[in-house]
Amino acid sequence: MKGMIKKCSVCGEYTLREEKCPYCGGALKNPHPARFSPEDKYSKYRLALTLSARKGKD
Repeated sequence: MKGMIKKCSVCGEYTLREEKCPYCGGALKNPHPARFSPEDKYSKYRLALTLSARKGKD
């Protein structure tokens, strides 16, 4: 069931549909975080991407 539920990125509603939100027609995404691993090989790249995105907002 964990992989089945989706969340609308526009209105924030949850649904079991796969293609678009039945309430507003927005795009759906997986609401669950990625599984944590202490041996994560790509963490430094994700951190750099997040920091550059925050820097761009200011």
